[in-house]
Amino acid sequence: MASTGVNVLRYSALGAGIFYGLYHQATLSASAKLNAANREYERKQGLIDRAKKEYIKKTAPAPADGVIRDPEDKNFDLEKYLDAEFGSK
Repeated sequence: MASTGVNVLRYSALGAGIFYGLYHQATLSASAKLNAANREYERKQGLIDRAKKEYIKKTAPAPADGVIRDPEDKNFDLEKYLDAEFGSK
């Protein structure tokens, strides 16, 4: 049998280890949550930037030759586009 002093030392070390483990787990969890929030913010910021670029592209004035080059546009004319790209020969 171990003496009382040794048992107190063992249980003190066990208790300190448990409290350290809880504290360390809490800091790791908080760090993981912060990183997840930052990744989500960056993802949303990327979506906003991409949407801004698309909006600028969509609302940009037509090129100087007047040919619409976006096939998704309702006024797109394939014949005019091909003539502008390859020239009418």
